Amino acid sequence: MLFSNNWRDEECEQNRLVAGPTDFQRDLADRIYTSQLIGKIPDLVMHGGGNTSCKTVKQNLFGEKINVLCVKGSGWDLGTIEAAGLPAVKLEPLLKLRQLSKLSDEDMVNVQRANLLDSSSPNPSVETLLHAFLPYKYIDHTHSTPFLTLANLPDPKAAVREIFGEDFAIVPYVMPGFDLAKIAAKVHDERPHIEGLLLAKHGHFTWGDDAKESYDRVIDQANKVEEWLTQYRAHRSVQIKKLQAHEQQDFLLKLRGALVDCSGGAKTPVIFNVIQSEDTLRFLCRDDVLMHAKAGVATPDHVIRIKAHPLLIEFDDVNMSRQDLIELISSYITDYRSYFRRCSKSSVAPKTMIAPLPKLIWAKGIGLIGVGATAKEACVITDLAQQNIKVMADGADAGGFHPVQEQDLFDLEYWSLEQAKLGKSKPPALQGQVVIITGGAGAIGSAIAKEFHAAGAEIILVDNHAEQLGQVRSQIDPRISILQVDVTQPDAPTRIIEAVTKTFGGVDILISNAGAAQQSSIIDMDQQLLRDSFELNFFAHFALAQGVLKAFRKQAIDGQILFNVSKQAVNPGQNFGAYGLPKSALFFLVRQMALECGGDGVRVNGVNADRVRSGLLNGDMIAERSKARGVDEVTYLAGNLLKKEVKAHHVARAFLALACSERTTGHVMTVDGGNIEASLR
Repeated sequence: MLFSNNWRDEECEQNRLVAGPTDFQRDLADRIYTSQLIGKIPDLVMHGGGNTSCKTVKQNLFGEKINVLCVKGSGWDLGTIEAAGLPAVKLEPLLKLRQLSKLSDEDMVNVQRANLLDSSSPNPSVETLLHAFLPYKYIDHTHSTPFLTLANLPDPKAAVREIFGEDFAIVPYVMPGFDLAKIAAKVHDERPHIEGLLLAKHGHFTWGDDAKESYDRVIDQANKVEEWLTQYRAHRSVQIKKLQAHEQQDFLLKLRGALVDCSGGAKTPVIFNVIQSEDTLRFLCRDDVLMHAKAGVATPDHVIRIKAHPLLIEFDDVNMSRQDLIELISSYITDYRSYFRRCSKSSVAPKTMIAPLPKLIWAKGIGLIGVGATAKEACVITDLAQQNIKVMADGADAGGFHPVQEQDLFDLEYWSLEQAKLGKSKPPALQGQVVIITGGAGAIGSAIAKEFHAAGAEIILVDNHAEQLGQVRSQIDPRISILQVDVTQPDAPTRIIEAVTKTFGGVDILISNAGAAQQSSIIDMDQQLLRDSFELNFFAHFALAQGVLKAFRKQAIDGQILFNVSKQAVNPGQNFGAYGLPKSALFFLVRQMALECGGDGVRVNGVNADRVRSGLLNGDMIAERSKARGVDEVTYLAGNLLKKEVKAHHVARAFLALACSERTTGHVMTVDGGNIEASLR
């Protein structure tokens, strides 16, 4: 598919007007505009990949004009980049570095940081010097899918000549940094008329005297390569096999547990992202898929995210036992450790081996599985993986896929700049934990979601009210998963567990929170009202917990179940028997499940809250009960020993505290401001 040219003169001019009157502001506005145009097309750049720059002039504090290079900063994505993501660096000191014969990566970074106009800016791109050395105002570097295919062909020179004639040059593969900048600049200087560079095994550089010229070349040149590849694409007749939903679920749960088991003594949790597109499933059924699994990656940049090779799982393997999967993963780990020992011998400085678990799994009949510490990381992995298999397939059809080999991959994976990042940050308390929250659209459910999200958990919010679920998600994080389900329906547990497994690979914590308070005196109570209350306030909790326990058993890793019980379980209120009776049963269930499931490493706890503004205790009920007690609403809500209102976030923090209490089970925590009648001891 060809790339669209999305430049619009009126949009660019509007951006300039907003940016300001100076040449620097207008140049930077153009740079931001085209960077975003490029970054919003995944097949041009992937997740932080690629970099852009412009050379311009800025005044310093003394009113002196300084030549600067505004270049993409570390941590910024081109699709959303703003001015802060293109830090200005003094250009002259960068150009002077070309005189050197050698420059370490650390010294290069120091020089670049020392010449930032704003010391608080992010580190300039590791390819800053290449942008500096090329004599153009605007420069774009991308890792587009067509160019990566071209860059990994066995004879890219012939292909480049056929596509571009004499308008392009090829730079041999060198790791990003000073050496690459010098070699690329030399190649350009020898042929100054060229309009672009193909960096072998790496990507594409092009440029222009203005932002539009450079952007037009990015699109036009990528499309020329895409058109050339079209003639070679094979439309193979491949029979696609996809496992049934229940087979996939069982496999993913076993696989997740096996990976955690193989992660070492810390038992580090992992999050999956699963891609099951038709193109993905077809690729995994190719007869050369094993060769591709051992080949390498489309650009060495990707090795940092996805490792050099995926773990390939054949059709027959998906029916393996958990122990068989552990052995398969252990074999991958053994191979990775051998690779580390083999390649680290040539390193001058000692290297610290990163976790040897696979980051990417090719599972026939299921798809691509990204294995991350977070859902975001897992998604980045599968996005890169999809680009890689496109490059591999097109490369194989156009002459071969020949990426950089083992030592070069290792050198980038264990680059000193990447090694320096190890151990620099502490993960959030619940990173890697997958949490189901029922009643997620209500006051308490949404407060729980907010607390657990802040603690690093991955969340799936469940409720029967789709619109309210969407509102809660937009208030917390648009990436939170939501699922509209009536938890009282017989198929609810199956649907919820299928969804959480497909989305994240498994589940670690169930917060069974859904409920409603029905009112009636015992003498007048309709039995159907009581039965309906039991369905929502007990049986729905029981059925989902039972399903989650079975998922825990398949994973064979520790799990937690937390119930929202209620003070009604131990301190009945007038005319609340229909609510209190099932809650009393739920209170007992906490202890029974804790007794029976502790041997599996499953902790079961609950929270008893009272007088919390929510769907259960709404404005009408607060007004009614305040009036019945002869007090105002504020006094009623603060009717406890502390004389303070209990709010939803107080309840949510109790759930979080229990989730983090590693040696607590069978416990029910009260969150009521002090209510002697409801105290448990």
